[in-house]
Amino acid sequence: MASRIAEEASWPRERLDRDYNARATIPVAAYEAEMLRYRAMSDAARESDATHLDVVYDAESGQTLDIFGTAAGELRPVFVFIHGGYWRALSKRDSAFMAGMLAKHGIASAAVDYRLAPETSLAEIVREVRAAIAFLSKNGRAYGIDPGRIYVGGSSAGGHLTGTVIAGGWQRDFGVPDDVVKGALPVSGLFHLGPIAKSYVQDWMRLDDAAVGALSPAENLPGSGCPIVVAYAAGEADGFKRQSVDYDRQWREAGFSSELIEVPRRNHFDVILDLADEDTELSWALLRLIGKA
Repeated sequence: MASRIAEEASWPRERLDRDYNARATIPVAAYEAEMLRYRAMSDAARESDATHLDVVYDAESGQTLDIFGTAAGELRPVFVFIHGGYWRALSKRDSAFMAGMLAKHGIASAAVDYRLAPETSLAEIVREVRAAIAFLSKNGRAYGIDPGRIYVGGSSAGGHLTGTVIAGGWQRDFGVPDDVVKGALPVSGLFHLGPIAKSYVQDWMRLDDAAVGALSPAENLPGSGCPIVVAYAAGEADGFKRQSVDYDRQWREAGFSSELIEVPRRNHFDVILDLADEDTELSWALLRLIGKA
């Protein structure tokens, strides 16, 4: 059941830099265009589907989340989206593109902000996203959210952070049940940080061995795991592919439910935008996960 990715930490730095460099998989102009699409599609969702903006979920950090697609007199399941950006870029303003699609199916969305590296440690980032889940569990009803139907997903670094909220061992400290998350969709995620700590990403992440062990979802599987869908793009850098395949294997070998999806004709950056369109494999997988397909 152990992760096979840990051995990558002994690989040559040059290979790790290549295998975990998502930006190098598409031209610069294409990357910039995708970032503009994130913001434009999310801005459109803020105009049409936002119901509660800039809700402070953590008094300690002052971080906020945006809520979309709730309805008066109704408690809806919620899909909590955690953005990527290698823990140092993007925000909730870039993270609401799926809100309209989900609202059509009676599902709320929440886009989460967290403080960014290198000014903030990964341990603190993880604490903040866990605090966001705990906030929705305890206070969701006030915002039209069913606290018993919280689903979480994220892309790239957000896929890693998704893994940290379905990991075991943190829930009691936050006063939430072990099964607070009912299902998860990590996309293009990173689940073992050993290779990352030996790559160029270490320049801003500054991970020590203790952080690698404590903050790697692959090293902290829960006692009872929720159903998950692990997805990645066919055009991913190789390291992201290997980590997704290995995490799916670990989840299933632990006796939990996992579905592995390779999305054709997509890259690391545009794959997550498939959630804006209900007629995609990724959207249908998420709707099945939530029980709305």
